[in-house]
Amino acid sequence: MKPTAISLFCGAGGCSLGFKQAGYSILYANDKDVAAVETYKKNFPGTLCSHEDINNLDFKEVMTAVGLQSGELDILIGGPPCQGFSTAGARFWDDPRNHLLKSYVRALKIINPKWFIMENVEGLLTSNNGKYVFEAASAFTELGYAIRIEKIYSQEYGVPQRRKRVLIVGNQLGHDFKVPEPTLKVSGQIFRNSDVTISHAISSLPSATSNKFHVLKPLNVPPIDDFDLLLRGDSTEITDHYFSEVKGIQLERIAALKPGQTMKDLPLKLQHESFKKRANRRVADGTPTEKRGGAPSGLKKLHANEPCLTITSAATRELIHPVEDRPLTIRESARIQTFPDSFSFCGNASQKIQQVGNAIPPLLARIFAEHIKDDYGFNTKSTGPGKILGFSLTKAGAMSPALKRTELLLRRLSSNNKDQQGNLFE
Repeated sequence: MKPTAISLFCGAGGCSLGFKQAGYSILYANDKDVAAVETYKKNFPGTLCSHEDINNLDFKEVMTAVGLQSGELDILIGGPPCQGFSTAGARFWDDPRNHLLKSYVRALKIINPKWFIMENVEGLLTSNNGKYVFEAASAFTELGYAIRIEKIYSQEYGVPQRRKRVLIVGNQLGHDFKVPEPTLKVSGQIFRNSDVTISHAISSLPSATSNKFHVLKPLNVPPIDDFDLLLRGDSTEITDHYFSEVKGIQLERIAALKPGQTMKDLPLKLQHESFKKRANRRVADGTPTEKRGGAPSGLKKLHANEPCLTITSAATRELIHPVEDRPLTIRESARIQTFPDSFSFCGNASQKIQQVGNAIPPLLARIFAEHIKDDYGFNTKSTGPGKILGFSLTKAGAMSPALKRTELLLRRLSSNNKDQQGNLFE
């Protein structure tokens, strides 16, 4: 019997795809983004999927719809985006800007899954001076979950992309969970491996077209390896593999960039006016030069034989193909995120690339899904209280002041010396 999962904040379904590939049955998914839900339904026709604000969801009705009782679900996947704000005086759980996290905690309380896995951007660790992650961890442990908080470097797991994310994994089965061992190690700024590169991800695609309506055929060549085979999927056509034609000074800028260079490396005559303004945006307010930071990078020319920079919703505007004088296509971005060519995206171009950029790489999700299923399972029962199993906030040798604050808060929670928050869920 397949382990069961529910996906909240499901987006296009990157996490769901990884769990499905690992042998899980995805029973239900929800997101408030219309285009993302359309994409999800197209790629997961067997999953009940709704378009709803999580604050309006009745999780008891959800459990009835999927035929499960509280406590029977194996894992809840997906997590609320961190709002990233400074304190405004309100009690944390009363602040309306925390409604997504509050609803997520409510889902955990009602669904009562054996496991949960929550993914977020690395800014989660320092948002609201560390209080966001501290309050989240407090709530999860109060519900009886043993949790681990870990910053994950996706390229260490074979994703051809420099993508740092935070995972909070919890279980109430008594497992001393540890993250799967990376297959590769990140060390410093330079990371080179012949199997984790942009070239490895996109080289078997046909040439991109400048006609957005042109559906391409896959190259009739044998797969390079299992990773290439995974990315090809069972697709008989290649969609979203087009680029807007680049002309004039923008083409000059792109053509002038060498791999690894950004807008700041261009001669002044080629730098965009808005770039110049942003680069000097804080001069007038009297901020000392040494505290203004570097200029924004804008265009970025990629290295063919290195992992890609992080795929975001700006990838098809700012990330320049390592060989050709054009930005990445949506399909190239999807492959770098480890979506197979058979995965279709719905909506307009900006909605599609946002779905790609927001997704958990399916390969990363699959590795964690297999690790939980094969190395821990879903049958052990625990009577112990919730606790923090451990946390890893950075690989850097030194911690920023912001991370140090977060570390102190989590250590305090680990030692059970936290402030009492009362009933968070009424």
